[in-house]
Amino acid sequence: MKDSPSKNNHLWYRDAVIYEVPVRSFCDSNGDGTGDLKGLTGKLDYLQELGINAIWLLPFYPSPMRDGGYDIADYLGVDPQYGDLSDFKELLKAAHERGIRVITELVLNHTSDRHEWFQRSRRAKPDSPWRDFYIWSKTPEKYSKARIIFKDFENSNWSWDDLAGAYYWHRFYSHQPDLNYDNPLVREEIFRVVDFWLEMGVDGLRLDAVPYLFKREETDCENLPETHDYLKELRAHIDSRFENRMLLAEANQWPEDARAYFGSGDECQLAFHFPLMPRLYIALQREDRSPVVEILERTPPIPDNCRWAVFLRNHDELTLEMVTEEERKFMYQHYAPDPRARINFGIRRRLAPLLNNSRRKIEMLNLIIFTLPGIPVHYYGDEIGMGDNPDLPDRDGLRTPMQWSSGINGGFSSSAAARLYLPPITDSEFNCERVNVLDQERDPRSLLKWMSRLIRIRRNCRTLSRGTLRILTPAPFEILAFLRCWQGEDILVAVNLSPTPLKAKLDLRDYNKIIPVDVFRGKKLPLIGEDPYPLTFGPHEYYLLSLREPGEELGA
Repeated sequence: MKDSPSKNNHLWYRDAVIYEVPVRSFCDSNGDGTGDLKGLTGKLDYLQELGINAIWLLPFYPSPMRDGGYDIADYLGVDPQYGDLSDFKELLKAAHERGIRVITELVLNHTSDRHEWFQRSRRAKPDSPWRDFYIWSKTPEKYSKARIIFKDFENSNWSWDDLAGAYYWHRFYSHQPDLNYDNPLVREEIFRVVDFWLEMGVDGLRLDAVPYLFKREETDCENLPETHDYLKELRAHIDSRFENRMLLAEANQWPEDARAYFGSGDECQLAFHFPLMPRLYIALQREDRSPVVEILERTPPIPDNCRWAVFLRNHDELTLEMVTEEERKFMYQHYAPDPRARINFGIRRRLAPLLNNSRRKIEMLNLIIFTLPGIPVHYYGDEIGMGDNPDLPDRDGLRTPMQWSSGINGGFSSSAAARLYLPPITDSEFNCERVNVLDQERDPRSLLKWMSRLIRIRRNCRTLSRGTLRILTPAPFEILAFLRCWQGEDILVAVNLSPTPLKAKLDLRDYNKIIPVDVFRGKKLPLIGEDPYPLTFGPHEYYLLSLREPGEELGA
């Protein structure tokens, strides 16, 4: 499965399985209580064994760390708590030797208010180019149609600056002023940042908060044509200088709006499919496939060289922006009855606590994500069923130390507990004595072993990364079933969203006289005939069936 990043493969991301990891949360190599680049490098063998072939690193740049590093104070450096540039280069080298691509963050929309650019801007004369690096106004009434995203923390998108004697615009926290992309100097500086990291060997860039780059009166300041024009320029700039690089758009939008970030295949190669995520949880709780089917049917076609990035959880809240008000209330009622779990327009819980630590539900939702069209993105620690800490502020409860063993600090760090960047999980159900890598590596029936097998099935089977999708509609609406088809290799996925045993009959007449093979269990099922094909499901049971001629191997 190894795919060397040195090979000329500009479509490498089609077959990627991405592992998202905050550097400070993964492994502390020097005992100072914070994860670092050397610690992550030392754990690459674990990630290789897990089966992933790309890592997405959350920001590791110099930062005041008021927003987990997304408040960047210097785009061209490494925060000393994580190491230095030589450590990052060693991580790149070691990852590439293992066939693992490296994706980093490009926080386009805003900087920290401590960034040199903002400090120069607020001190500059109103008509100077430096003042124009950010967006200033004498009144907070401009762009009044733009929504406030962090509604739990901010009551306006404008904040007053005494030194500048003016208001500055921020789409997120007030300490994260937005850059002014109408200024060509800003656009040039971002190109310089891109060149710096791609020349070093970074394989992909996640474009944070990309819908908000440009602002115009009488609009909601999202998804503007100017933003897409700039992305085309950025993509053309990268393609003219580098090979095999990828852009991933973080655009929390409805499918038709997010689809625009692919352009004609000349903007981003990947874009997150945000609306799919909450509907998986809604379908599970309602025991009804309709929410998933409807959002998939609403998703427009995309260029051949592009893919959706699909996920169950990540470092942010489980966002509920792309749902109806009724659906939002439903999600809060069933998945966040504790008010501490609610933040902004979402829920700040990890996967296992969201699902009441139900192994069957965790497996089922992962199976769906890894078999639907798109690139699966997996959050660190979810492969062992890590928990969270709702008592920590903001989203920190989802970013606690990785649990490597049952030892001190879960094997994450040798430091005193008081020095850890965040306290480890102490919950009786999710603490490191109950949930850790070492124990699960020794247990062939563990969630970790199951996830590793699923990841390898996904990577070995090109049908799951490149095939078409055909949704089936068996009579019980509790059954979500679909076919993935590519070059004569067809895969059937069927899951029971209900805790009740069910029987279903699927229309598989096109596979008459084929013997299905259960990919997970390695067992053959009865021959398919012309009549509807019967399947019996236990509670939250799933099937992953290869529908191939006898003698053919899955993923060949």
